[in-house]
Amino acid sequence: MTLRIAIAQVDLLVGDVRRNVQRVLAAAGDARDRLHADAIVFPELTLSGYPPEDLILRPDFLYCIEQALTELARQVSGIDAVVGFPERQVGIPYNSAAVLRDGRVDCIYRKQALPNYGVFDEKRYFLPGDQSCLFELRGIPVALTICEDVWLPGPVERAAEAGAKLVLNLNASPYQVGKSVDREKVVRERIAVAGIPIVYANLVGGQDELVFDGASFVMNAAGDVVFRAPEFEETIAVVEFQCDGGVDPMACSIAAPLPKIESVYRALVTGIRDYVEKNRFDGAVLGLSGGIDSALTLALAVDALGAERVEAVLMPSRYTADISITDAREQAERQGVAASVIPIEPAFQAFLGLLEPSFSGLPADTTEENIQARCRGVILMALSNKKRKILLTTGNKSEMSVGYATLYGDMAGGFAPLKDVPKTLVYQLAAYRNEISPVIPQRVIDRPPSAELRPDQKDQDSLPPYDLLDPILALYVEEDRSVGEIIAAGFPTDDVRRVAALVDRNEYKRRQAPPGVKISRRAFGRDRRYPITCGYRWS
Repeated sequence: MTLRIAIAQVDLLVGDVRRNVQRVLAAAGDARDRLHADAIVFPELTLSGYPPEDLILRPDFLYCIEQALTELARQVSGIDAVVGFPERQVGIPYNSAAVLRDGRVDCIYRKQALPNYGVFDEKRYFLPGDQSCLFELRGIPVALTICEDVWLPGPVERAAEAGAKLVLNLNASPYQVGKSVDREKVVRERIAVAGIPIVYANLVGGQDELVFDGASFVMNAAGDVVFRAPEFEETIAVVEFQCDGGVDPMACSIAAPLPKIESVYRALVTGIRDYVEKNRFDGAVLGLSGGIDSALTLALAVDALGAERVEAVLMPSRYTADISITDAREQAERQGVAASVIPIEPAFQAFLGLLEPSFSGLPADTTEENIQARCRGVILMALSNKKRKILLTTGNKSEMSVGYATLYGDMAGGFAPLKDVPKTLVYQLAAYRNEISPVIPQRVIDRPPSAELRPDQKDQDSLPPYDLLDPILALYVEEDRSVGEIIAAGFPTDDVRRVAALVDRNEYKRRQAPPGVKISRRAFGRDRRYPITCGYRWS
C-alpha cells in the first residue's frame, strides 16, 4: 500500500485569520486534486501565523481562531489536513495541531516542548501538553509533534513507544546562517532512537525581524533525507510512502542547500519583500550615498520589489566627494531606479543659523556631523510619508554595535535590511550580487568606507579595521564572551576594551532602531535584550 502526504510550505500572515484559512483551503484542494494526496501538513500555528506574540493574550482573537477552525473543518473534504492553531482554554492556551477529517476536528495534539530562548518566548503564552497524539491514516498510526518537540528528547520517542510508525512535525523555524543543517541533525538524532520516519514541514516568508526559509524535508528511518523543499520558496510537494510492514518514504526531489552567502542574500530579499507587502507600502525609498552599505541595500530592495517601486535619493553635502555622486548615479542607472538629487547644504546652514546663539563659544565637534545626518533623515522621512514608501535605513551590524550611527539621522526609517549584517559580510554580499549582474560599481566596493561628514573622513579614523572589529563583535555580542576571554583569544587588549565599551554605551541607540532581518545566532532586538541603564562593568 502507498500513502501520499503533501507538505504545504506556505507564507502566512500573522493575525489575518481569514487569509490564512483561504491559504489552507487552496493548498488542500491543490494537494487533493493535483497531487492526489491522502493528507496535507501545514506549518506551526497555521491559522494565527507565527509568531502571534501578544495577540495570544486577546480572548477575542482566540475566539476568532476557534470559530475559523470549526468552519475550516467543515470545508476541507477529500483529504486530511493537519493545521496548527492556538487552542483556547479557560486559562492559558495551548500551541496545538488538529487533524481535520470528514467535516470535523478528528484529534488535537498539544505541543510539549515550549522554547524560551533567543527569539522564542512561548512560555509567556502557552501551557505545555503532556500527551502523545496518534491518528490512523489509511490504517497507519501517525503521530503529531510541533517544532521544538523534535529538538529535545521525549515527545518523538514517546510517540514511537505508543505505536506510531510515522511522525508529522509542524514547524515555524526561523532562518539563521547554518540553521537548516542543525534542523536535519536534530531530527536525525530523534530518528536514531525512535526508529521511524519524520516529515518536517516548515514555514516560509518574512514576519517583522524574522525570516522563515522553508527547507522542509522528509527523513527515513535510517536518517537519510529523501525529500527537501527549496529554500525561500512557497511550494506544495507530495512524498509517497511504501507501507508494507514498515513505513518507508520514497526518494523524490531533494533541493540542494544554498551556499552561505546566497542564503543570506535570499533571506534579506525575502525580509524586505514581505515587510513591504504585508504592511501594504507602495514601495521603498532610501538614501544612496555612493558607499557600499546603501549600494547593497538598493540592490536588495530592487530584487525584492522591482526597480519601479524603489526610489533613491542623493543628498550631497559640502563634504561629499564628486566620485560618491558619480558612483551613486551610475548604480541607480544600472538598476533602472528613479534617483533625485537634494543637496542638504541649505538645510544644514539653516540649522547652524538657528543654533548659532546656543553654540556660541563652543568648538565644532560631532554635533555638526550629526546635524547633517539629521537633515538627510528629515528629507527621507518626508518623502516616505508623502509617497507611502517605506524608508529603508542602510546601516550595518558593525555600526549598530558600536554606535557609529546618528539617532534621527541615518538611523531614521521603517526597516533596516542590514541591521544584522556585519560590514565584512556586506562586502561578500555585494560581490555575490555582482556575480549575478554587475549592479554595484566596482569602485564603490573598493573605496575605503566613509560617512563623509567632515573633511577626508574614513571609518577607520574612529573604529578598528572591520576585519578586526567584526570578529571581536561576534565574540562579545553573539557569544557573550568576556573581555578577558576575547583578549586571551589573541585580540589586541586596547581594541577589545574599546569595542566592548562602545557596545555597552550604545544600547540606548539600538533600542530606538527600526526592525531588521535576523540572520545571525544573536541579533539585536528581540534576540539580544540588555538593559539601557546598567551598573555592571566588565572591568
